[in-house]
Amino acid sequence: MSKKIKKEAKVLSQGMLAEGIYDMWLETPMAGDVRPGQFVGVYPVNKATLLPRPISICEVDTERSAIRLVYRVVGTGTAEFALYQPGDYIMILGPLGNGFPLEKAAGKRAVVMGGGIGVPPLLETTKRLSLLRGDTTPEEVSAVMGYRDSETFLADEFSRYSSMHIATEDGSTGTKGNVLDAIKADKVPCDVIFACGPMPMLKAIKNYAEENDIEAYISLEERMACGVGACLGCICKTKNVDDHSLVKNARICTDGPVFDARDLDM
Repeated sequence: MSKKIKKEAKVLSQGMLAEGIYDMWLETPMAGDVRPGQFVGVYPVNKATLLPRPISICEVDTERSAIRLVYRVVGTGTAEFALYQPGDYIMILGPLGNGFPLEKAAGKRAVVMGGGIGVPPLLETTKRLSLLRGDTTPEEVSAVMGYRDSETFLADEFSRYSSMHIATEDGSTGTKGNVLDAIKADKVPCDVIFACGPMPMLKAIKNYAEENDIEAYISLEERMACGVGACLGCICKTKNVDDHSLVKNARICTDGPVFDARDLDM
């Protein structure tokens, strides 16, 4: 299990990828401990916003001891983060959560599926899958990503490690519709799915996986308070009784954010 640390991280760079979507690299000693699908708690300086903001880890650069955060500005906390410049310092806690079980892809045709701000954590997942399998061509791993419009942030980077399939709500790029429309339209071969995105998308993926006898591991997006499992503020329903709460619930921040879709009651 990764060791959680709370420490200052140095901002190496920051830029905008799309409208309201920011891209920040942080230098931090936790980089070597990160597993794909994990996240960090980022602390605002503004004391009126006491709780850390959970942000998924998009990419890891162990040579620079750095992690990449791609996030959407949605409130005062993330608006503050968008103002940081190279050389600034920011307090983070992590790595948090359990990450994707990439070993489940051994000998299988893996598909990563993301929607909206659920796209970023799947970049490192795709990179590791490609390296894990020793692939010689990107078609061995497939990425199916959903966007609102033609601002398909990170799509070029996914294409370095996988075959790339895009769905857009307005039909401006790729298949018009959602990620399931794209996987069907492009006839993407699939034995195991790793997914992150809004709940309606994940519910649809769970149903698709069950109907087609496909393994699916999904990362749930949820508002969090403590990020370490103490407050029970990020609960999801499961089919099994949780040893901590003694009911059919799980804490997304510690038991997740990644779950076997078969274990969730969605």
